Amino acid sequence: MPIVTMGLILANIAVFLYQLDLPGPQETVFIYTYALVPAVLTNPELARHVGLDPYNYWPLITNTFMHGGFLHLIFNMWTLWLFGLPVEGRLKPWRFLLFYLACGAFGSIGHLAFNLDSTVPALGASGAIAGLLGGYSRLFPRAKVTLVFPIIIIPVIFSVPALIYTGVWFALQVWQGTGELQFGAATGGGIAWWAHIGGFLAGLLLVGFFHGPRGRPRRPLPSGVSLRRGPWSRRSPRGRPGPWG
Repeated sequence: MPIVTMGLILANIAVFLYQLDLPGPQETVFIYTYALVPAVLTNPELARHVGLDPYNYWPLITNTFMHGGFLHLIFNMWTLWLFGLPVEGRLKPWRFLLFYLACGAFGSIGHLAFNLDSTVPALGASGAIAGLLGGYSRLFPRAKVTLVFPIIIIPVIFSVPALIYTGVWFALQVWQGTGELQFGAATGGGIAWWAHIGGFLAGLLLVGFFHGPRGRPRRPLPSGVSLRRGPWSRRSPRGRPGPWG
């Protein structure tokens, strides 16, 4: 059972529903407290002026459990389900959880590094999920991803290698992110491109550490048995196997 993937999805849904249930002013306080606001961490005086703690680094992770709307939540959770299942199966639950949170934190750091003075809250699981894409690419390089591309009203279904899919996706993130740096935040469409980039690179690099060495664990040999050739490896005088093999 993918208990961590399912738990993460339920946690994201619970936080979103809790946020929706808050009155307007309380929701604003909730967002500015737990979402990532870069200026809060880079400008302590500004943070204290609005009643926020400039040394509270939990938003680097807590923002990955928050979303700005139903479509934002649905798309992220669907992607988490698709890529979380195989990655969790390979890493095992606790290592997968640590891997996911680490990717989310590095994604947040990526957004912070390129938006130091921003007072706009950044929230969403996209950075952590981008880390899953990076990890998936490394763990399953020969896998294929099935895509649905609508032409007018006719859906066209085709498969591409996972490395090509993630490579094109990552290139688009870099293109959009550099375009935002050159022409301003208005060209970014309100999307934290550098969180995607930071999360993806973190997943690509960290998955090997969390995965550990490959290969099946070997069972210890029985006491007194050596791998060197000995009398137990010989055959009986008539050519038939003896009781030892």
